[in-house]
Amino acid sequence: MTDTATEASPAPPERRRGLQRGLSTRHINFIALGSAIGTGLFYGSSESIQAAGPAVLVAYIIGGAVVYSVLRSLGEMAVSDPVAGSFGEYARKHLGPLAGFVTGWTYVFEMVIVCIADVTAFGVYMGLWFPDVPRWIWVLAIVLLLGAVNLVSVKVYGELEFWFTIVKIFAIVAMIAGGAAIIVFGFGMDDGATGMSNLWADGGFAPHGVGGVIASLAIVMFAFGGTEIIGLTAGEAQNPEKAIPRAVNTVPLRVLLFYVLALGVIMAIMPWSRVDSESSPFVSIFTSLGMPAAATVLNVVLITAALSAINSDIFGAGRMMFGMAEQRHAPAALGRLTRGGVPWVTVVLMVAALLVGVVVNYLIPDRVFVVIASIATFATVWVWLMIVASQVAARRRMTPEQRAALRFPVPLWPVAPAATIAFIVFVCGVLAYFPDTRVAIIVGAVWLALLAVAYRLWVRPRGRVTSAAG
Repeated sequence: MTDTATEASPAPPERRRGLQRGLSTRHINFIALGSAIGTGLFYGSSESIQAAGPAVLVAYIIGGAVVYSVLRSLGEMAVSDPVAGSFGEYARKHLGPLAGFVTGWTYVFEMVIVCIADVTAFGVYMGLWFPDVPRWIWVLAIVLLLGAVNLVSVKVYGELEFWFTIVKIFAIVAMIAGGAAIIVFGFGMDDGATGMSNLWADGGFAPHGVGGVIASLAIVMFAFGGTEIIGLTAGEAQNPEKAIPRAVNTVPLRVLLFYVLALGVIMAIMPWSRVDSESSPFVSIFTSLGMPAAATVLNVVLITAALSAINSDIFGAGRMMFGMAEQRHAPAALGRLTRGGVPWVTVVLMVAALLVGVVVNYLIPDRVFVVIASIATFATVWVWLMIVASQVAARRRMTPEQRAALRFPVPLWPVAPAATIAFIVFVCGVLAYFPDTRVAIIVGAVWLALLAVAYRLWVRPRGRVTSAAG
């Protein structure tokens, strides 16, 4: 008997009505926008610059194109079938129950790992103001605070993300404007030349060659991780048919503006080799402008970015676990809701998992970010692979009439999905090739193996019992 035949049937429709559609188009637009502006840009872009030099801009453009393709695949399914669990549910429907189980729990794993990285970054930022306070104390405080916020209602989450994103957008636009002023008028830069020539004068545009660009891909993909949360908002969107396409279609613009243009300005102001890999490249820009409170202003922005990311991580993991509980791929308790329609058990579980971050920050505060970021990259690209594969499988089963009726079809199908899948497989190879990121493949392989065993021992037997009872 196949997995599909033994799979337990989904929860009855009345349980699906528990989530409240409290996210407006405005909320989802800014959730989508904010998901690409976080720790990966403000904190991790220094590492990518050091790896590839100015050619890192090519890596971000390629990465942005791949993310757009992934989100269009997700958008096609989300508009046609806006359900709780999103891509975990789509993988179950179109690739089989084992794929749904692995995809859903790998996304939860991704969110836990990324969130630990984000709370770690938050602790680092708070250390600027309170250097004598141990980092783990800040990590514990923010985990408990945002856990409580996520228990209120989905509308509160949406409003918080709206204002967090406003702050981040303002900071990036201010940096770009300030950088342009430095380039044109030379403000605050008396110790060196500025201008577009810096993009090719210091060792060339690609000082480390194609290998440097390839090496930067792991960090670039980490920066874009989390954008798939757009699909999870569909189950609580007031108008998913309108909101999801708008949010997805903003991806090319935000990649060009917030990554390519911002980092291009940074490397035009100063040679790429002077960007400190131990701190944010945005520090140099605000300091160069001669602002007395540059460090404080930047730290507020960095803290806002971290809070936004943590808030979204808790939301995304919680909604995925709720959707999996409906499909009996997770304990039924994870489907329990508050009166406001919030899956409270999932929030509590996520907070408990993040307490691991408190322990890790206590034990190895200096090494935690690099290790966590590489593992999160593997989880991210695995989820993306499952999203695109689900869309391809779904499209192949459609009749010509069903394909013609799609309201948000993937462009350049099937070439774009095929190229996206090939690129994601290539990124996994990159992770395995470089010693610094190889741990991600090892941990990822062990994780997938454990999930396969858990499915065989737990989910399949329950499905057989349900089928026999029916």
